[in-house]
Amino acid sequence: MDQPLPPLRYLSASDVAAAMPGLRERLALADATLRGLAGPADLPAKIGVHPRPDGSFGHAMPAFLPGAAGDGLGDRLGMKWVLGFPANAARGLPAISALLLLNDPLTGLATAILDAGPITAQRTAAVSGVAIRAWATPAEPARPRAALIGAGVQGHSHLPVIAHLLPGVSVGIFDRDRSRAEALAETARRLPRVGPITVAPSARAAVGGADVVVTAASFAPPAERQAMTNDWLAPNALVVAVDYATMCAAEVARDAALFVTDHTGQFLASRDDGQFDGYPDPHAMIGEALGSGDPRPVGRVVATHLGTGLADVVFGAAILAEAERRGLGTPLTR
Repeated sequence: MDQPLPPLRYLSASDVAAAMPGLRERLALADATLRGLAGPADLPAKIGVHPRPDGSFGHAMPAFLPGAAGDGLGDRLGMKWVLGFPANAARGLPAISALLLLNDPLTGLATAILDAGPITAQRTAAVSGVAIRAWATPAEPARPRAALIGAGVQGHSHLPVIAHLLPGVSVGIFDRDRSRAEALAETARRLPRVGPITVAPSARAAVGGADVVVTAASFAPPAERQAMTNDWLAPNALVVAVDYATMCAAEVARDAALFVTDHTGQFLASRDDGQFDGYPDPHAMIGEALGSGDPRPVGRVVATHLGTGLADVVFGAAILAEAERRGLGTPLTR
């Protein structure tokens, strides 16, 4: 007799947000993802298509992570499908949209479909948080200074992580749209554990003297690529680039004491596509550097993370477990 198919659950953006793990657990999930990427994880570089509207893309990001259990019950399997249509902004629609498909690792059957927007925002900030926790070395530990370039979704998700990891931090914020920067600054001032928050008149003014620089600038024109050069940065600054090479110049990575990325294969594929012109090969993956036990080198550290489907799958599995526990989501008919 055929067995009944397992439940298939749809989680909307609000369901995902409600079931999102707390900040400490998000950091733990990001750490596990990065170490998995440096170890047994199986994932290709992003597989892409380019629909008709200019600048549009669709990326498929499958991922598999074996768990510690020999029976495979702790394995993680799934795929993120993310699309970028820049012209949507003029239509009042999101420029980026994404869905996450989770599968039973033992049967391959789909178990859930999740709106991946909230996951992308929080898993990206958590990966940045792992890098900040490992390599931020404030010149004045009692008065850490951070710069945040970009006041969009990633700016909003990164600020609580920065405040959590660098208590008392003062933050300089810059965005080409000053009103967005001011709105983010107001949000930041309501966070616990933060120091002075300022809206800088330029990206360079925000970056000057910062111990930690997070770049999350918009990819859209008229962005000036690779504008942030060595002379902008403090000698021991940590640069966490989540906007590819939009802000961080190749010379900063070339001259860094340590240059790491989330996944070397994906980085090299993106460089071959012209997205990291002039950049060197990374010294290591973030997970490899975390596992090495080596002390932080003297000098600048650059951590570039492109975002991997594995991070979405690991976060998605935790979100699905919480959603099932709380009865969130919509059962779908197979």
